[in-house]
Amino acid sequence: MTPPLLQSSIPNLPVRHGKVRDVYDLGDRLLIVATDRISAFDWVLPTGIPDKGRVLTQLSKFWFGRLKVSHHLLSMDVNDFPLPTGTPREPLAGRSMLVRKTEVFPVECVVRGYLSGSGWKEYQKNGCVCGIQLPAGLRESDRLPEPIFTPATKEESGHDINIPFERMCEILSRPVSEELRKLSLEIYRCGSEHANTRGVIIADTKFEFGQIGGDIILIDEVLTPDSSRFWPADRYEPGRGQPSYDKQFVRDWLETTGWDKNSPPPELPAEVVSHTRAKYIEAYEKITDERFS
Repeated sequence: MTPPLLQSSIPNLPVRHGKVRDVYDLGDRLLIVATDRISAFDWVLPTGIPDKGRVLTQLSKFWFGRLKVSHHLLSMDVNDFPLPTGTPREPLAGRSMLVRKTEVFPVECVVRGYLSGSGWKEYQKNGCVCGIQLPAGLRESDRLPEPIFTPATKEESGHDINIPFERMCEILSRPVSEELRKLSLEIYRCGSEHANTRGVIIADTKFEFGQIGGDIILIDEVLTPDSSRFWPADRYEPGRGQPSYDKQFVRDWLETTGWDKNSPPPELPAEVVSHTRAKYIEAYEKITDERFS
């Protein structure tokens, strides 16, 4: 197992460091490098998960190639990257995307097919999710009668905030919002249908979109364990939380440590790192039907 990449380094290029990705500005294009950083409870943890960034990037590549939607990916071949002379390319291989730069819409496009997470918490309070009235008597993790579109704000710090569709229309305009809703529901439907054939339930997911000259483009990552809840179909049992192919194992371990979530988080033990890495790789291999390497 190779050591985790916690931060990339490309000299003389403007860069923005997100929770997981380092985004380099190349003018009309961006170079997005997915590191092995992992976040939980709004903190980036001091311990990385080896190969996590490569899993996220290569799974996104799989979906970009499968979905019939305009997207930002140009190349994942490091030889295509316009890097400063002398920049090592090998550390970027498999975890980096050369993409078109877009004007990013400031709203997260969330689709929920099952009742979980913040949607479940909101439903328990008032029977609604983002202003959408749901049937009474639903249990945690129940499949919804049909997928619902529940947008959220993009917050620089802390959790994104769920908003009603009407609020999204005020932020972006109604025609744009309706198109983003339509695209999001269709991408979720296509992704879920494929994942179901591979024994994976996509409980919910979030998409990001941008525009170039008025054309709407799917950007960032798509249908990964970081942007979605993936559940093993053969262990699905509504009425409780579900086992998952993501960082829930990390969250669960952190909850046992006594960490107050207000001070810097603790290092992850080796067994938590290896288990989490295995879950990400298992998700990739199930969905793509390819061995991760």
